[in-house]
Amino acid sequence: MPEITENQAPAISPWKDTPLEGATGAIVLRDGTVIPGMGAGASGVATGELCFNTAMTGHQEILADPSYAAQIVCFTFPHIGNVGANRQDEEAASDRARKAAVGMVSRAPITPPANWRAEQSFSEWLAARGIVAVTGVDTRALTARIREQGMPIAAIVHAPDGRLDIEALKALAADAPAMEGTELAGQVLGEAANDWTEADWAWPDGPGAGPKDGPLVVVLDYGVKANILRRLAGAGARVRVVPGNMPASEVLALNPAGVVVSNGPGDPAATGEYALATIRGVIEAGIPTLGICLGHQMLALAIGAKTVKMTHGHHGANHPVKNLLSGQVEIVSMNHGFAVDRDSLPANAEETHVSLFDGTNCGFRLKDQPVMSVQHHPEASPGPQDSFAVFDEFVGRLSD
Repeated sequence: MPEITENQAPAISPWKDTPLEGATGAIVLRDGTVIPGMGAGASGVATGELCFNTAMTGHQEILADPSYAAQIVCFTFPHIGNVGANRQDEEAASDRARKAAVGMVSRAPITPPANWRAEQSFSEWLAARGIVAVTGVDTRALTARIREQGMPIAAIVHAPDGRLDIEALKALAADAPAMEGTELAGQVLGEAANDWTEADWAWPDGPGAGPKDGPLVVVLDYGVKANILRRLAGAGARVRVVPGNMPASEVLALNPAGVVVSNGPGDPAATGEYALATIRGVIEAGIPTLGICLGHQMLALAIGAKTVKMTHGHHGANHPVKNLLSGQVEIVSMNHGFAVDRDSLPANAEETHVSLFDGTNCGFRLKDQPVMSVQHHPEASPGPQDSFAVFDEFVGRLSD
């Protein structure tokens, strides 16, 4: 196969005429491309949008992130599983939020755990989580294809007996909904309000206890990651999580010092059909507001900006983002397939962060309202903790 350059997908599919004999798993793209491999994790079939993630660590946290609902994640790092899985690295903040990624693709077979924190093997965790996996795939070629042609809708299967009904998988992939226009947050947001009590993770014991006093922050839950809640508590806030579809009048009745619009899956414009009224109500009431990822996009929609579907999105733990206010470059985690159209931001919005990969908007603040927003995941710490200060700044303003 010819060398694949950074911006060039292979001219000929490396999977053309690849025999299915011996395969117990496969990925079938909407265009009919068949990628055989070895099945792992949960048995069965799943459909979703196929994206790639460049993170070398944190694979359990990635697949447990509710923002990945209805997606199949292809890891570019070849070796998966040596850390195993444990309960402390769970990212779902509610039972419904456990409906996250539906599939996983890797180059190498899943390895046995070799980490003191492991409570079960990664393959066992995938099976218990209902995530269908396929290993032994040329992930480099698949990533190049996604970069060139975009994130395809695909079907993924693990059949331990080796019986792969390719024609049925092609039909499933053809009929599965596209991500654009699809509302997914409603499937993963919590159904009832609750108080969050965990704070930052303290080595080696796990999460500490949140404060019993301090400013009250209400989190509009669209599939919020648990570590966002821990970081808010670690910054000194009392945290109350409410369903993202709660009316603004009920949110304001809680008398919050601040409101966070959380991350979540799907098309922000679709979720915005029921969420924007609440978000606008909070902004108009003058409540300090922070948006994260999907929340960033919906805050933009709430002030009259637009969002656009990205070709291959941003998914990884090593993304450089420039903070235009400080001039510093932060290394951050990202997971999004939609972006805010910077040219559509209104005059009262000031761009604060920008991706150094492609120049897309990664943050803004309003000049006339206490609103700030970031596209990346400031709660993640893939090694650096460059963006933890987002929470300290937000909660610090509430305490002034």
